[in-house]
Amino acid sequence: MKKIKQILAVIGILVLLGLYIATLVCALSASENFMNMLMASLYASIVIPVLIWAYTFIYKLIKGGDSDKNETAASKKDA
Repeated sequence: MKKIKQILAVIGILVLLGLYIATLVCALSASENFMNMLMASLYASIVIPVLIWAYTFIYKLIKGGDSDKNETAASKKDA
């Protein structure tokens, strides 16, 4: 489970970096279409991290929040 979380975290970082680069490119461009893309990129740069946080928060509420601790304790008992 820890490996899956790490992979998803790296993917999330790459997506956010891509959004920030797209925002910078759109901000520096003078085309009319880029203004709409800039607004969409800024919106996504704010909404995506908030949604990720909300999903993880709700997941922890539903699962009990101690699933990582329980997995660690179980793996120590097996060793």
